[in-house]
Amino acid sequence: MSAEAVGTRMTPTKQRSPRKPSRMMRRAAPLLPALILLLIFMLGPIIYSVYLSLTNKALRGEGSASTDFVGLANFGQAFSSPQFWHSVGLTLIFTLVTAVIGQNILGMVLALLMRSASKIVTTLTSAIIIAAWILPEVVAGYLWYTFLGEKGSLNGLLNFLGLPSQDLLISLPILAVSFANIWRGTAFSMLVYRAALSQVSPDVDESAQLDGAGGWRRFFSVTLPIIRRSVLTNLMLITLQTLSVFGLIYIMTKGGPGGASQTLPLFMYEQAFSFGQLGYGTAVALILLAIGGVASLIYMKLLPREDKS
Repeated sequence: MSAEAVGTRMTPTKQRSPRKPSRMMRRAAPLLPALILLLIFMLGPIIYSVYLSLTNKALRGEGSASTDFVGLANFGQAFSSPQFWHSVGLTLIFTLVTAVIGQNILGMVLALLMRSASKIVTTLTSAIIIAAWILPEVVAGYLWYTFLGEKGSLNGLLNFLGLPSQDLLISLPILAVSFANIWRGTAFSMLVYRAALSQVSPDVDESAQLDGAGGWRRFFSVTLPIIRRSVLTNLMLITLQTLSVFGLIYIMTKGGPGGASQTLPLFMYEQAFSFGQLGYGTAVALILLAIGGVASLIYMKLLPREDKS
């Protein structure tokens, strides 16, 4: 046997080492359990809701005996219903008055006032406002019902002062529930703006003051541009939260009188559970979801480009 053959036979053959997982796979592995849970508990119900919206599923009547596929008929019924568009208009009014104007502006004002207030005043004010925020929606609704109702505390105070009684839950129901929701939700905006304002350097404000800028000018030209991202983020969050308010309005007015305060969540509830039309009610819920998605995209589009990740 030649030396070459012997050398070849004695040389051990190289074994391929097992392929190592890529860096991306190693980073994504810890997230797999959370991703699976999201798929099961979030994507699953959404897919089932889309299925329901395309059927005549009902709690009673024809759709309860046998469920049939009806396509986009439920969406067509909604878009051709004056009651649906009335609820859409009330939802937009409720969201604009409550979130965009009420909670947003009042939260900003409170945050600005607390910058120059003493620690005792800041602590007491924060405690009172946050106490309203942590109340369950149903409890807050009942409190305002007992205050604004026909035999509520407000009319007792008006009668004591010799003024005529007012029943705002009947005369101005959408404004009554809007005011109650502002009272309950302003704390969130206040906390967001307090955190944002704490990041504004006092040197910047002092420099603008030395240049002769007044208080309003410093706020709109210096402070507001710096915290613009926080403002838009807060607006997006409180808008989405306000679109889904149900318990507060239901306890105070049940959407009445005559649908005068029936926002989309209450309209959806009425169709799905009071009338038993689950397919139609689910279609309305998906439309509400789409409205929230469009609002989120608008706010995301307005975010400063240089701050986007």
